[in-house]
Amino acid sequence: MIALHVNVDHIATIRQARQIREPDPVTGALLAELAGADGITVHLREDRRHIQQRDVQVIRETVQTYLNLEMAATEEMFAVALSIKPDIVTLVPEKREEITTEGGLDLTRNTSNLHQGIEKLKNAGIRVSLFIDPAPEQIEKSKAVAADDVELHTGAYANSTDSLTKESELARLKSAALLAHDLRLQVNAGHGLNYQNVQPVCHLPHLKELNIGHSIISRSIFVGITEAVKEMRTLIQTA
Repeated sequence: MIALHVNVDHIATIRQARQIREPDPVTGALLAELAGADGITVHLREDRRHIQQRDVQVIRETVQTYLNLEMAATEEMFAVALSIKPDIVTLVPEKREEITTEGGLDLTRNTSNLHQGIEKLKNAGIRVSLFIDPAPEQIEKSKAVAADDVELHTGAYANSTDSLTKESELARLKSAALLAHDLRLQVNAGHGLNYQNVQPVCHLPHLKELNIGHSIISRSIFVGITEAVKEMRTLIQTA
């Protein structure tokens, strides 16, 4: 069965809009788990625009399933991860001016520092995933720097507005998934997935995990987080 990891960042986005204590993403994480989420994902950004370090620490202490910490590959964030010890770290690119993550890591550049950081995490017993575009060179580089998983960036598929482009992007994702599996990398996927477009992605070969946040939190405003998670879980199961 494909695992569903629910990203609770945007609960914190609402809280930070007023710089108060509610809504609490920790509560959202617990409710998501009770509704059937297989794991919780949080992105601790360098600018702390939504999730705060306290959130990650408390979620680490209370989560009963699996904690995925998304973060930039910086010395500061490697130190945070080594302190908190999530089950898995997903390394992502970050730009201060972006609204949300705009693309995958570019591993064709100098990766010596990245490799060293990954080694530190793995020595601490933390699994490492790299958020990458579905391109062969990025997958091969992920293997070269000793990642355990790749999370295929599904944004180009999710944001496409015509059927031909969607089919083309799905084909890219399929090829990437096959190559990653051949290189013994676990295949995960995420970004921009919602209740309308998630099911075709569920047919990617060797897919193990989906990370979905914005659409679930948006849906929860109207139906509650328990129902929102259950609806997404059902779509994945019936795909």
